[in-house]
Parts: sequence; structure tokens; C-alpha cells
Amino acid sequence: MATITFKGLVKAYGQTKVLHHIDGKIDDGEFIVIVGPSGCGKSTLLRMVAGLETITSGEISIGEKIVNQLEPADRDIAMVFQNYALYPHMSVRENMAYGLKIRKTSKVEIKRIVEETADILEIRPHLDRKPRQLSGGQRQRVAMGRAIVRDPQVFLFDEPLSNLDAKLRVQMRLEIRKLQKRLGVTSIYVTHDQVEAMTLGDRLMVLNDGKVEQFGTPIELYDRPATVFVAGFIGSPAMNFIPAKANIGNLWLNNGVDLGSVSIANGEVILGIRPEHLILDSKGFFKITVGLLEHLGATTLLHGTIENSDTEITASLPGHMTFESGAVISFSMPTELHHIFDPRSGRRIN
Repeated sequence: MATITFKGLVKAYGQTKVLHHIDGKIDDGEFIVIVGPSGCGKSTLLRMVAGLETITSGEISIGEKIVNQLEPADRDIAMVFQNYALYPHMSVRENMAYGLKIRKTSKVEIKRIVEETADILEIRPHLDRKPRQLSGGQRQRVAMGRAIVRDPQVFLFDEPLSNLDAKLRVQMRLEIRKLQKRLGVTSIYVTHDQVEAMTLGDRLMVLNDGKVEQFGTPIELYDRPATVFVAGFIGSPAMNFIPAKANIGNLWLNNGVDLGSVSIANGEVILGIRPEHLILDSKGFFKITVGLLEHLGATTLLHGTIENSDTEITASLPGHMTFESGAVISFSMPTELHHIFDPRSGRRIN
């Protein structure tokens, strides 16, 4: 087990930078999730840790050792890939044992380690099957087992659940988290799924266009997003963003509704409100014209527009509620739960 440190990490292909001065420290035994949209650079960063991508500038340290020039085999890491990367002609047992054989581990020791790991992952009955005889979830367990038997300092996961169906993804992410807690190995997990990120990570590194938007715990990112991007990316359904204006100590919507006093400078701002923080209230100042309802069982999402404006907004309601399209519904919101951002920089205004 080991800490991992990024210092001024840059990756460029020719004149095109894909990662811009990434800094951060991952503590020993911590489970870090790198999350962001497709093309933001998260898999590139993971592959740089693994040694599969060269580093343009900056440093990566694993433990006390700078690993920039080390070959992947010398970094004491194990990686679980999106497509499992199992040898189709080998049995499950042979796939899991392959890395140990390369290290010239004794046959007796290989048998013990593989069977103990298979018991942890509940795949012992399948040890003599070929990968083609397994389900997607079982193949992913084998891929994880192949990584575990190596007893590495660091686990790297590159979107390992994206090929699984929704129900199995939920089951597997819980098993991955329990397994990581049990083994206590420093882990980096890459995903574009913010729900997966929130449920798995001790901390999340949110990447956007090759830059770190925010690095913190899931609750920190939910409660105090540092930027409009983080606010819109973390949380489901996504945060509402409403044009507003601060003027003489009060906050006003563009349709003239006074939202109360604020201690910020005068000027245009973006007001952020999470759908789950809007409360049905006959005397509420948010009047929403109903457009569409999404009935999801436990909750209903109301999509509409703020009255006397074209600003779209979503509210999360109890699942049994229903309204006619075109109806005007009043909502209120606890003032301590709103978020204010600078429309020019996208940064949070405290």
C-alpha cells in the first residue's frame, strides 16, 4: 500500500494539451474516483499512473518513489480494464494465476492464493471454466481476482462496470467497495457516472477539459460545489441554474421576484437550486408552470418554466403527486440551500 502524489502533471500530444497541471495527493488506503464527461482526460491520467502513457511534464510518485521513468511492471500496480482483458483460451484459474507464474511463484503457493481469492470473490465453482462460459459479472470478478492475487500497492480501475446492465452495476460497485475496504489497498477508479462516483469514492476528483474542477468528499461536492460545472455534474437530477441579479443587498430573479437579502456585490449572478430542495408551498415565491411530469416510482420529476420567464426548472416531488400540464405550482426553498455563482468565471460566490 502507498500514497500517490501528482505534481504539476501535464500531458500533451504535440501542441495540444489534454491534461493541465494536475496536483493532488491520494492517501494510503484511500479510494479515489476520477469522474468527468467523456474526453475530459480521466482515462489518460489513469494510464499515466499505470505507465501506459508517457508524462509530458510534472511528477507522479507512488510511495516515496517518483515513477515517471519506471516501466509498468516495476510500479507494483494492478489494473482492471473496461473490457476485462481475459485470455480466452485459458481457464479462470489460469487467468488468475498467470501473473504469479511470470513471477516464478511456486505451484503450491499459486494454488493457495488463487483459491483464497476465488473464495473472496465467490467464483471458486467457476475456476475450471473458460471466460466464454461466464456471465459479464463473473468475468469482471475474474478480472478483479487477477489483480488481487498480485497483492499490489495500488489498484487502478478503468470504467470496469460500464459493460454491465444497470442492476448488476449496482451490485458490483457495492462489492468493489466492500472488497477495497477489506483489502485496504490504495485505489483509483475512473468513471463518467456521477452516481457510481458518489457511492464509491472516499474523495472525488472532478475533471473537465483536462483540468481539476474540484477534489473533495462526495458530500463536499454536493453541498458546496466550487464551480457551475461541478454543481451541474454532481447530483441527480442535475441542479437548476437560474439567471438572477444582486442589487442593493437583495437577490432578484429576472421576472422581478425578490428572493431576499444576500451579502454579495451588485451584479448578474447564477442562482443554483437542486430539484430536491424545492418545497411545495402555496405561499412560495417560485411559481412554476408545469410542462412535463416524469413518474419514477418513489419520486416524480416536475419539469416546467418559471412563471413570466422562459427559464426552465425541475422540481423533485413525492412519487404519488401529479399535476395537469399548464398548471401553475408554487414552491419555496430554504435560503441556506441555494448556491450562487459568477456567470463569467463559473466560480462559486461565498
